[in-house]
Amino acid sequence: MKHTKLTLPERKLIAAWMKEGISKRECAKRLGRNHATVVRELVRNKFNKDLYEPLHAQAKAEKRKTYAWGAKHPLKNKDIFAYVVKKLRRGWSPEVIAGRLREVEYHNDPYWHICAESIYQFIYSDCPKAKELALWEYLRRKQKRRKKQTGRLVHRLRIPDRVSIHERPSVIDNRLEFGHWEGDTVVGKGRNHGIHTEYERVTSITRFEKMDDLTAHSSLLAQKKIFTHLPPNARRSTTLDNGHEHVRHMELKKDTGVDTYFADPYSACQRGGNENANLWIRYYFPKGTDFRTIPEEELRDVEYELNTRPRKRLNYKTPLEVFTSYLVQS
Repeated sequence: MKHTKLTLPERKLIAAWMKEGISKRECAKRLGRNHATVVRELVRNKFNKDLYEPLHAQAKAEKRKTYAWGAKHPLKNKDIFAYVVKKLRRGWSPEVIAGRLREVEYHNDPYWHICAESIYQFIYSDCPKAKELALWEYLRRKQKRRKKQTGRLVHRLRIPDRVSIHERPSVIDNRLEFGHWEGDTVVGKGRNHGIHTEYERVTSITRFEKMDDLTAHSSLLAQKKIFTHLPPNARRSTTLDNGHEHVRHMELKKDTGVDTYFADPYSACQRGGNENANLWIRYYFPKGTDFRTIPEEELRDVEYELNTRPRKRLNYKTPLEVFTSYLVQS
């Protein structure tokens, strides 16, 4: 049974019954409380040696609760507090922060261990420090209430030489081989330009390049910028959606050797890694962003920050660390 503190109405009843000469054990029985609870209440919160006054007792209990809350650091200790605040401001999630501390940086030091739920509770707590920092603004979804995410409408069209995702080899489906990507377009303000994004399925690394418009030509140029400089084993295939900007996919294969597969229409979950990466990009560049006004240096900074954030599925290593290790092995 969950333990609850005595309330003001209960304290008023105790005071009234004590004046009537009712025993402590009978008071506890009437309240449905343990006998020790009433005894402890009369000892700790009495007004003086012989008087128990309910309003005074309530004030003492609330003051003691305030001291107990303030005595404990909101994030276990000052070192964890500083680390958490710094990483939240870099866009790291509470789960990634907790995992990185426990699994990578301080694996054998419990002093540095904290769970993600403790971080969330602090972010949304009523304590003055949490309100002052407003750390919820750095979380990926800034609203407290979730809203349904709607994707870009895709018109039905015929894509020449389209190969379905269902014909994709199992080594790609099961993430057993490095060098297989997922691609998509993030649309900018006015829906007449954007960026092409690519996500590598094994390492979770994300790359993106500007598109001057949403034509197949611009998409092809962006994909070439992403793939051309990579070694052949790092650019084996990409799985795309059915947007009209991908109709020239065979030219990508001809120029870079990248095989192309296509997800089913309106099935974003078949490219889940890429969709997740796009949501993170939207964290930095919300809907309505005019990518034509974003400096190239800023795009590269965001790309670097995304790829140097530890991931749970990588045992809290960063995508860049894992991607680099695969390149070194080749």
